[in-house]
Amino acid sequence: MQFLLKRLAFYLVAFLVAATFNFVIPRMLPGNPADIMLANANAAMGPAAREALMATFGFVDAPLHEQYFSYLKSIFTWDFGVSVKFFPVPVTDMLMQALPWTLFLTGAALLVSFSVGTLLGILAAWRRGTMIDVIASPTALALQSIPSVVVALCGLYFLGVSNKIFPTSYAYDPKLDPAWSVEFISSVAYHGFLPVLTLSMVLVGGYLVTMRNNMIGQLGEDYISMGEAKGLSDARVRYTYAARNALLPSVTSLALSFGALFGGSLVTEVVFNYPGVGNLLYLGIVGRDFPLIQGQLLIMTLAMLIANFAVDLAYVFLDPRLKRA
Repeated sequence: MQFLLKRLAFYLVAFLVAATFNFVIPRMLPGNPADIMLANANAAMGPAAREALMATFGFVDAPLHEQYFSYLKSIFTWDFGVSVKFFPVPVTDMLMQALPWTLFLTGAALLVSFSVGTLLGILAAWRRGTMIDVIASPTALALQSIPSVVVALCGLYFLGVSNKIFPTSYAYDPKLDPAWSVEFISSVAYHGFLPVLTLSMVLVGGYLVTMRNNMIGQLGEDYISMGEAKGLSDARVRYTYAARNALLPSVTSLALSFGALFGGSLVTEVVFNYPGVGNLLYLGIVGRDFPLIQGQLLIMTLAMLIANFAVDLAYVFLDPRLKRA
């Protein structure tokens, strides 16, 4: 419990620091949501009406510390204000509609890439110098060097536009109503295959190389020789002994990848017109929608911190000695 409370306190402070930066940066930019909204609409507005519109977006003429505490209150009450671009829809409603789709993409991509990359890395290290190592390792290095936008565009063209194997946009067939039915779930999986494949290909190489290097370092340890001398099977020595200890650095990269992938999904979602928070952030940036941008960045920060906290707990499970650290 002491370890848990220490980590929770650390992540609470980290969240407050990130929220403070999220508060300061938009207020350093020139202009404000009300002026942008009026300029886009070619409209004129009196001072009183303009002040009311500014208050709607949370940009009030008050001392900075009062604005900051009002902003913190809005965070903990989950009230991010009203969207400028999609006025008068609340930012919270828009984020809650888009968040499940991004969680689906990032979760599925992490599960696929981590599982495939870790397993191939274990096998490449265990059988280094064989055909699986000769093919898997250079391929992983090549995948790491390809930008995600190139992978997304290639997948979109060859598997979507050219051969029409998979759809090129939307999260599901627009003709269907969302429901827990086989038809709807199949449509979601069918539309999500290309975006998940794109994100997975970008990540799988890093997991493979990391796991291979970690495994090679573990295979020279004395406890591996002891396990083999005791007559344990290759599978038990490989997975229960070597792989468990080699997983620690890979689990760290898993948390970092989740945060990067959560933010990096913007490219994939824009390319495939997928209705996630990445695509929503792009629309908010184009429309100078500050409340929407602030809310989305806070969601990304929160997701990153939760992923790191989960990794801390996983570390304790994999290596109980850390509880005494």
